[in-house]
Amino acid sequence: MASLKETFLNPILKGNPITVLVLGICSSLAVTVTLKGALVMALSVTVVTGLSSLVMSLLRKGIPNRVRIIVQLVVVALLVILVDQVLKSMEVTFPIDKQLSVYIGLIITNCIVMGRIEAFALGNKPLASLLDGLGNGLGYGLILIVVAFFRELLGSGTLFGYTILSPEWYTPNNLVILPPFALILIGCIIWVHRGIIDKDLQEK
Repeated sequence: MASLKETFLNPILKGNPITVLVLGICSSLAVTVTLKGALVMALSVTVVTGLSSLVMSLLRKGIPNRVRIIVQLVVVALLVILVDQVLKSMEVTFPIDKQLSVYIGLIITNCIVMGRIEAFALGNKPLASLLDGLGNGLGYGLILIVVAFFRELLGSGTLFGYTILSPEWYTPNNLVILPPFALILIGCIIWVHRGIIDKDLQEK
């Protein structure tokens, strides 16, 4: 049980796929202009990563090694299509889906999804693989939401579309909305996170 707990929590905290493994950077620059977009992307990647790891773990003993990548792509593509169709069917999220349509489709090529299948799911049991996939998806989503929080707040003066910083006394900073600022912000988060990890290791 302790091992399963660590499998789930480690990617969210100490082994975060963005701050430690530096994966999924491209999409994190593109979808973090608003909190709504970041939240939808985070949930989508979490669902795809968790379910694809589960499915590939269940199939791992019956897949010839020479075709495993093809099978992985088919499974991930199917899940991405399902997620995309669910978003389009939900009236509340449809405007967000139109904004993220390209990036939802590109989940198929997300390094985190394919990486966890190769590194973990193909060598572990289904439950552990599911938890590992969900943990990595949530770890990825956590960074997206943190970055989106600052970008939307400072760049637009809003959160989830609601005005927080009044235009009467705050002028939105357009630089914050641009991808370079997201890269700088992610760099700062990586710096702080790794500093905390190094400090914990030194104390131990």
